This record gives sequence, C-alpha cells and structure tokens, in this order.
Amino acid sequence: MRLIRSLLFYLGQIGSTLVFSPLSILLLPLPFPLRYYLVSRWAVFNLWWLKLTCDVNYTVEGLENIPDQAAIIMCNHQSAWETLALQSIFMPQVWILKRELLWIPIYGWGLATMQPIAIDRGNAIRSIRQIVRGGCSRLQQGYWVVIFPEGTRLAPGEKGKYLPGGGLLAEKSGYPVVPVAHNAGYCWPRNTVLKQPGTIRMVIGPAIASTGKTAHEITRQVEDWIEATVKKLPSPVHHKASAHSGHSENILI
Repeated sequence: MRLIRSLLFYLGQIGSTLVFSPLSILLLPLPFPLRYYLVSRWAVFNLWWLKLTCDVNYTVEGLENIPDQAAIIMCNHQSAWETLALQSIFMPQVWILKRELLWIPIYGWGLATMQPIAIDRGNAIRSIRQIVRGGCSRLQQGYWVVIFPEGTRLAPGEKGKYLPGGGLLAEKSGYPVVPVAHNAGYCWPRNTVLKQPGTIRMVIGPAIASTGKTAHEITRQVEDWIEATVKKLPSPVHHKASAHSGHSENILI
C-alpha cells in the first residue's frame, strides 16, 4: 500500500506540473510577486496532496524569526520536500540552481520564468560570480534568495561541506541570512519513490547579520546553527503532529 500511495502522489505531482508549467509562461506579463504567488500554488497543492496520499504532514517553528524584508535563506538539503515547503513560507523567492534543470522539457521551461539564478557547476569561480551578481540583484528587488549550502541532497545523519556561495553573497550584499533546518529526509528519502508517513519538523532560526563579517564567518555561523538544530530533530516517522500542527494549516491557506 505504501508503494501504491507513493505512486499516486507522483501521478498528482506530474499532473499538476503539466498544468502549472505552461500556466507560468502564460502569466509572464504579470508582475513577478503576483506571478510567483499564483505559480507557487503548485507547491501548496503538492504539500496537500502528499499529506492526503502518503500521510506526510509538517510543522513549522520559528515563524517569528522571519525578518520583515527579504533575506538569504540557507537550508539543509535532504529531499525534494524542502523545495516545496520553502515556497509557501518565504514569498516571493528565487532559487540558486544548476542550469541543467532549465533544460528539462515543460518543467524547466516553467522554472525559467521564476527568475532563478542558474549557475554553471562545472566552473566554480564563474558560479560564485553568478551567485553574487544575481543574488544581489534579486535581493534589491525584494526577493528572497534560497541556497542549499551543501549543494546536494544528503541522507539524515550525513554531513556535507558547506559551500561558500551563500556566505559570500551575504558578505557582498549586506543582507542577513535566515538559517533553516528540518528532518524531511526521514519521510521523503532520497533516491526512492517510497514515502514514510510522519510529521516533518522545520525550524526557522534567528536571522544572522552579515555586516562586518567575512563570508567564512557567516558560513560557519550558519553551519553551526543548522547542524546543532538538525541533531535535535529525531526521525518523525510514525509520530503525529501535536502542538505546532496549526502552523502548517495556516501556511497552506
């Protein structure tokens, strides 16, 4: 049954992608904040569909830590789940992603309309320049910039090297960093279609000021907070939402 429910989720995800990707192109004449809100309903739908089909819910802690102005979001990367959840919390936002994603038929075309910062991962120096130049521009326009500093998805318990791009963007732009930690990898493991029922916890930390700090200092401070927080988030599988479940309901409205 778990396999059937997981496959049912993916059918809904594929179907919604086939609807929203062309829609994002049709909405291009609209201002980006409005267009972002409409297109991000794809993520909201998929989070709802994930709960309905696979019994995977989530809670969000630390909403009071979100600054009034756009900032840089640095989040640990365990699955595709966080790419959905972040879209419904920080709006409007843009991603730093590998340019190859834009080449995917239909999905990539829609993704390209959302002003991502597409980088060449094969050229480290060029990619950092793209992050800083594109990130500063987006932040000045009032858009949140999402960065996964580990660069790739890692299973719970694994730790990757935190890349310098996010810290350098913070140093050069002067914008603060909002660290985010979660344990989604238990319910949505990488490299498998199976979803495990449970309640994912996402924690938003206090904003980290970048003024007067080097990129290395910023990255280290973000890393220390994320890694310490992740260690406090045990496997959510087989646990149900409790006191914080109301947050996820509010975010999905």
